[in-house]
Amino acid sequence: MKIIKKEEVAKLIKDNDMVAISGSGGSGSPEALIKSIMDSYLKTSHPKNIGVTCGISPGNLTQDDVGMNMLAKEGLVGRAICAHLGMGRVFGNAIGNNQFPAFAVPLGVINHLYRAIAGHEVGIVTHIGLGTFADPRIEGCCANLKAKKLNPIVEVVNIGGKENLFYHSFPINVALIKASFADSDGNISLEEEGVIGEQYNMAIAAHNSGGIVIVEVKDIKPSKSLRARNVLIHSSYVDYVVVNKPDDKLGEYNIPFYRPEITGDKRIKLEDIEIRKLDERKICGRRSAMELRKGYVINLGVGMPDSVANVAAEEGISEDIFLSVESGPTGGVPIGGIVFGASVNPDSVIQTAEQFDAYNGGSLDMAIVGLAEVDKYGNVNVSKFGTRVTGPGGFINITQCTPKIVFMGTFMAGNLEEEIKDGKLIIKHEGNKKKFVNNVEQITFSSKEAIKNNQEILYVTERGVFKLTKEGVMLIEIAPNVDLEKDILANMDFKPLISKDLKLMDERIFKEGKMKIKENFLKGIKL
Repeated sequence: MKIIKKEEVAKLIKDNDMVAISGSGGSGSPEALIKSIMDSYLKTSHPKNIGVTCGISPGNLTQDDVGMNMLAKEGLVGRAICAHLGMGRVFGNAIGNNQFPAFAVPLGVINHLYRAIAGHEVGIVTHIGLGTFADPRIEGCCANLKAKKLNPIVEVVNIGGKENLFYHSFPINVALIKASFADSDGNISLEEEGVIGEQYNMAIAAHNSGGIVIVEVKDIKPSKSLRARNVLIHSSYVDYVVVNKPDDKLGEYNIPFYRPEITGDKRIKLEDIEIRKLDERKICGRRSAMELRKGYVINLGVGMPDSVANVAAEEGISEDIFLSVESGPTGGVPIGGIVFGASVNPDSVIQTAEQFDAYNGGSLDMAIVGLAEVDKYGNVNVSKFGTRVTGPGGFINITQCTPKIVFMGTFMAGNLEEEIKDGKLIIKHEGNKKKFVNNVEQITFSSKEAIKNNQEILYVTERGVFKLTKEGVMLIEIAPNVDLEKDILANMDFKPLISKDLKLMDERIFKEGKMKIKENFLKGIKL
């Protein structure tokens, strides 16, 4: 292991190298290492045409020069293979505008591929992605037109009479990783990281491919001083270390200060979490929370679904369920916003690949995830909208392997203004973009696969609740003060089935104060 300056990193990367980059949105990005590449390219035009691969792309959902945005320079990146592409808006827009070919691969698949690459396997065989845009009979993970001109990275195979997808391995030449500390021998500890993520598998994949591993840490500790159980990457796999002090100028991005409540070193009172106001997001969160049951292991998606965690805390049921995040934490309360991926008061924090081992096998009882676009078949799109390309993240693994899925989101999008008053939903200004359309732009969730797998599927909005049936999408509940024809059907591109037992959504959802659902929740009574 050699300690180098951050300015030296780019000199170690050759043109056309495939570079693996750790991080999960606002957590765990090796900012100094990425910046070295950008600075060198702007000054010398090298390294150029590199490949990049990551799980959830580092970024803060802005156009700031952070995370993957720093690599979105014309000619710097030649191809990308990532699970999520949009945390850096500039990087995602570059893909949407066809600047370089990009593939969007399910998060569980990309993590298992890193393990396969480390083991010199030719790829992985899995059912994950069947019927979605990852399926080569649909889009084959292609995130843009340029990707469709390259050799496919996934193909359909039949094993034992069952269809599966075979995702091809690819070489990794360089791994860029952020960790907490290195000792003077080069052992790497992630003891102060809220998300372990892909760091280990990326490092081993690069090392076993004959590549190099460069790790960014905040400090160097004396030889043999790190606790062995905290050392995730042994010194024998580490080539270079860069010391870079955390930067707090961007607020929470990359969690610049140690937070012991997200590593399990300290627990805080959940009652101290600020309760959100009663708005349309909370309405969706409350209705979704009413599907929770004592002892459930539940995955919450990024964005609006994090309101469910807030509702659970307010209702005092957080300790009776286990909220799980695909990045590795289980238990506690997932953090929303740009640092999504970490949890407050987690019971356990494991690697992302291990979390998906469990998810793929059906360890989740339920998942509550975002709803961006739903079509007449019940398919859902959360991964691509015109030139805005985000990719699926863990969405495909989660929604294909969990027996009960709740998709939640507002009924309309774009300049929507609503108010909850006197126990009623009031639409003050209608949204200008429909979410319920004839055909989704990209299939991130396949209703056909869900029906085949006997999954229970709900679509929760602030105006009504729908469910997936073999005959189609059915409206089963409607909000108080909402007009079926004017407020719902007139704002859908297709006419849903209407339940013969159509009822009002629970009135408690629309009133201030607690819903007091804990007693029935603990008894396991359907609410």
